Amino acid sequence: MRDVLLEVQNVSKDFPLGGTLWSRGNLRALDDVTLDVRLGETLGIVGESGSGKSTLLRIILRLLRPTTGRVLFEQRDVWSLSGAKLRQARCRMQAVFQDPTSSFNPRQSIGEIVSAPLEVHHVGTLASRQAKVLEALELVGLNASFAERYPHQLSGGQRQRVAIARAIILRPLLVLADEPTSALDVSVQAQILNLLKGMKRELGLTYVFVSHNLGVIRYVSDRVAVMHLGRVVEMGPSEAIFTNPKHAYTKALLDAVPDPDLAWRERRKAMAGT
Repeated sequence: MRDVLLEVQNVSKDFPLGGTLWSRGNLRALDDVTLDVRLGETLGIVGESGSGKSTLLRIILRLLRPTTGRVLFEQRDVWSLSGAKLRQARCRMQAVFQDPTSSFNPRQSIGEIVSAPLEVHHVGTLASRQAKVLEALELVGLNASFAERYPHQLSGGQRQRVAIARAIILRPLLVLADEPTSALDVSVQAQILNLLKGMKRELGLTYVFVSHNLGVIRYVSDRVAVMHLGRVVEMGPSEAIFTNPKHAYTKALLDAVPDPDLAWRERRKAMAGT
């Protein structure tokens, strides 16, 4: 399957629990997860808190080592890479997290923050890096003046735009987004989602997009993986998942989404009866 960019093969992750030497156990955060991501698509991963979504992303990014299983990026096991091959993989796989402020150095300017990946990977000269920073900021809707500002001078939406600019400055193939809009106001969420969709078309990006928000997942995703208790319980095209779910947990998730039209009709009915 030449169009498969990322493969997760039978990945499990156990975390040790506290206790005495004789009674210690493990918490299984991921249980035999298998999925793939195709070049140019957005795979949405949805599930309630504690379902294993973020743990899976951290394993893909080599921030957590799996207990069992493999992660293949461009047909190479990411946990077997080292040296130049690992640096190349890191260039081609970038991340955007929920709270960009936690990954920003408050003493660095926005220009320095966005330029950091270029410096780490020794890309270009000082002048070319500065040009790439301004280009990346423009791509995310921020003008050149933002390069001289600092994180505390920006709104939440602007900081997330900076995080996206930093993620795409190396022109990666794959961007992993972990709840990138959940801390933002609804109007700003829409702006960031539209930005990500536009950049997907313009730069040819592939996304893995994690969220607990079903509306967000439906809007951005080509395919959806539904996670529950560390397992992928259902996976398929986005519209099929949302219009004809097969698994009981997926149906329960969809049934739990508030229906504002139903609430309004019930209110009208109650008012008519008084």
